[in-house]
Amino acid sequence: MALRSPLPMWAKILIGLVAGVATGFLAGDWAHYLKPVGDLFITLIRMVVLPVIFVSLVCGVTAMHDLKKMGRVAGKTMLLYMLTMAAAGALSMTVASYLGIGSGLGYTIPAVAQTAEVPSFVDTIMSIVPANPFKAFADGAILPVIVFAIFFGLSINLAGKEGKVVADFFRSLNQVVFQLVNIALSFAPYGVFALMAYVTADNGFAILSGLAALVGTIYFSCLVMLTVVYAVLLLVFGLNPWHFIRKMLPVQLFAFSTTSSNATLPLNLKAAETQLGVHNSIASFVLPLGATVNMNGLATYLGAVAIFAANAYGIELSMMQKVTVVLTTTLAAIGAAGVPGTGLVVMSLVLSSVGLPLEVIAAIAAVDRIIDMINTPTNVSGDTLAAVLVAKSEGELELDVYNGDVELAEAAVV
Repeated sequence: MALRSPLPMWAKILIGLVAGVATGFLAGDWAHYLKPVGDLFITLIRMVVLPVIFVSLVCGVTAMHDLKKMGRVAGKTMLLYMLTMAAAGALSMTVASYLGIGSGLGYTIPAVAQTAEVPSFVDTIMSIVPANPFKAFADGAILPVIVFAIFFGLSINLAGKEGKVVADFFRSLNQVVFQLVNIALSFAPYGVFALMAYVTADNGFAILSGLAALVGTIYFSCLVMLTVVYAVLLLVFGLNPWHFIRKMLPVQLFAFSTTSSNATLPLNLKAAETQLGVHNSIASFVLPLGATVNMNGLATYLGAVAIFAANAYGIELSMMQKVTVVLTTTLAAIGAAGVPGTGLVVMSLVLSSVGLPLEVIAAIAAVDRIIDMINTPTNVSGDTLAAVLVAKSEGELELDVYNGDVELAEAAVV
């Protein structure tokens, strides 16, 4: 039915999302029977994520025969990622400070039984080079797979004539993988419906009572990033923001419901290439990398939490401490995985950097899923924004496609 419906994909996902929320409220505990459907859909998406990342990156690297160009693209990409993440953290801290969120809390935040340890910088660097690439695939370790894919693609280019056969194979394999993605995404409306139904049944809106200001601050800051900051960057590069906002809506709806940058990657790649005119060599390099290291939404989340924690405990942060939070937030976001719940794992690093108590994590855990829902669209849109801007700077953005009126109706599902 999903394959034959005349409705565009974004409309199907939106209907599934709204129907899921309504079902969660009306059915209550009965909505938990839908959980296996949602979990199965997420598993189906995760099944295609690693093949998409590996094959897309290999194709992206092999498409850039000029190593200088690849270094230039990588440099521009990382610079954009760093700047937007720092801006996101600073923005949410400014809004949170202005609103005074967390001030005057009249309850004692329970202690955390065990806080997840954040690996050191050296351990992180050591772990990104896979000793066994097949184990990295089996473990679902995204960053090691990315590193292996880059080295593998470089090796294909350096092999010369013999490597061309392998490069052609990967280009064909890329088409096969995206047909697999099409099949998986055809179940998106049903998966989104089930996910939203049981999440709403679990949480409702009552859970926000004690943390409404924090949630509201993060949602507001993310919306400012999506509609103002990203729009300004596009205007600076001479691009109309409206086309970007309109064509990214289906991707954002999907990200909102799945709360996973990695799960959204296949749809994001399709949108960037077919609707925004980003050349495959840029999209297939920038977006898989961004799904792992570019977390604008998470930076927004962590910045607001730092102010919330400081106000809740009556601690005055100096300007230098606030700068430290922005820098730590940016670095923590780079090392975070694009999966649900990452914020809680890296939060302790940010809070510890300025001596804030970690007990606040227990309270925030109650609304983490709700916050993740807005963080993820901010993350994936930031990835695509970088791909568009880098492509424009490299002369590899098809402006007639970017400015065209063709909507992302069935870009993912045909």
